[in-house]
Amino acid sequence: MHVTAYLFFNGNCAEALSFYEKAVGATLGASYTYGASPAASHVPAEMKDKIINASFTIGDSEIMASDCPPDKWFGKPTAFSLTIGTASVEEAETVFAGLSDGATITMAMAPTFFAERFGQLVDRFGVSWMVIFEKT
Repeated sequence: MHVTAYLFFNGNCAEALSFYEKAVGATLGASYTYGASPAASHVPAEMKDKIINASFTIGDSEIMASDCPPDKWFGKPTAFSLTIGTASVEEAETVFAGLSDGATITMAMAPTFFAERFGQLVDRFGVSWMVIFEKT
């Protein structure tokens, strides 16, 4: 058994996937649009090119994503954070800097009592992230 995060976007999933690819080196997997799905005939025209299902990996973790239809959009996600554990201080700084473009920094990257580096932010898509390089 395993848990996979599934992120819902408000019409900008393709933009988010491209951003994560550049910002943290995510590897994009399969991606499907509403217009190419069996539901195509039931989808409003403005949703045809939007993503119905996609996957990407960061390191060895898979994350799923899609655009949420406007009538199903429930707002930006809250009360959770995706956490990226890094192999070095330098990697932590690089990942945090990449995600910071357009983000709201909620805790600047810095040493803490539990980590050599730790920082928190909400990216420009509304996804909360924590980046950590734990003390060794």
